[in-house]
Amino acid sequence: MTNSFYTPYDTACMQQDERREDYRTPFEQDRDRIIHTASFRRLQAKTQVFLSGEYDFYRTRLTHSLEVAQIGRAICSFLQRNSPFFSDTYHIDPHLVEAVCLSHDLGHPPFGHAGERTLHAVMKPYGGFEGNAQTLRLLTETVYSDKVTRKGMNPTRAFMDGVLKYKTLYGELENPKNHFIYNEQRAYLDFVFDGADITAAFPAGKQRDYFRSIECQIMDWSDDVAYSLNDVADGIHSGFITQQKIERWAATQQLDAALQDSLTRLFNAMKEGRVERSLSSRIGKYIGSCSIAETTNIMSGRTNRYRYDLVIDPDARKESKMFKEIALALVFRSPQLHQLEKKGDFLLKRIFDTFAENYLEKEKFPMNLLPAYVEQNFHTAADTNRRARLLCDYIAGMTDGFAIRTYKRLFDPEFGSMVDLI
Repeated sequence: MTNSFYTPYDTACMQQDERREDYRTPFEQDRDRIIHTASFRRLQAKTQVFLSGEYDFYRTRLTHSLEVAQIGRAICSFLQRNSPFFSDTYHIDPHLVEAVCLSHDLGHPPFGHAGERTLHAVMKPYGGFEGNAQTLRLLTETVYSDKVTRKGMNPTRAFMDGVLKYKTLYGELENPKNHFIYNEQRAYLDFVFDGADITAAFPAGKQRDYFRSIECQIMDWSDDVAYSLNDVADGIHSGFITQQKIERWAATQQLDAALQDSLTRLFNAMKEGRVERSLSSRIGKYIGSCSIAETTNIMSGRTNRYRYDLVIDPDARKESKMFKEIALALVFRSPQLHQLEKKGDFLLKRIFDTFAENYLEKEKFPMNLLPAYVEQNFHTAADTNRRARLLCDYIAGMTDGFAIRTYKRLFDPEFGSMVDLI
């Protein structure tokens, strides 16, 4: 059954001749290509909240991404069945939304957001680092890197746009800390909007970054739902979040009656040992809080993806925000997490500095510290900035465990494993 919501404009690729038609739709191809990449598999060993591998049943970047994808697909189904704008032949494609959700954390480095801050700090002289920008780089340039070539997956315009959460260039910001794409990614911005100059239509920063396709909006809300609830669940199971700590935190806030009721339900669930079931039921509530509104903008005449906005019930958004703030205050700002972040920062800085000393400023490299298939790209890179970006790619692609082993191999005299470089 044809879905008239999308047109060839949405399914176009930058290298259209590289896409071959088969039994799948273009968006199914996008989704399938993501699932079968090494970058997606590596998410199983990257930090979500707790250091990967420290506990068996807490969430990793991979399980988080799967949960976000399920929520995204469920929102598509809910809207198709309940919104007066949509029907069986005109609706938001769930395969496209699933692809966007599965990909949303692909570019994030080891050690969670702490690792992202560290890589940005060391990459500031070379164009910065941002997890979402790195996701775009993977999809368009490097996700199929192997021992011979580096190549992107040639995503459709709609898929590329769906992961393009931020649209401000690094060079447009006075002191960029996050929420940007790399200067060299301007070509992808131009392709996504195909001649519509959104850099002129919207000033750099929040106004432009919040100009998002409907699929990107669904991904963003799905991400909020997943981590606002699931980070709290993991925090409770780990002992970081207790009723007493929540009550102390709540005493410093101005919570209305509805939010107080939400905390009462959570306390009851904690006492009765049904935290997962209770918080999972909230996911259904947050999915049901979604509706659609029509809008008009510089892209709404070109594609239906910009003809609609996702509307979230204010009460659901408010409750989700409260759960995020609980996780932030009681888990992410805890001394234990900060100690792990400090360790991750120390490891990544030393790894980057050691490799940079060998590769960035020298025409001939004193030592062969990286695998040959990685090192060969440094020989052909035109300048220091491009070599720095290649080095950043390598480090950002590490899992938590691989980063720790790399550090040990470089600096621990008692550690001599060489198998990772084979």
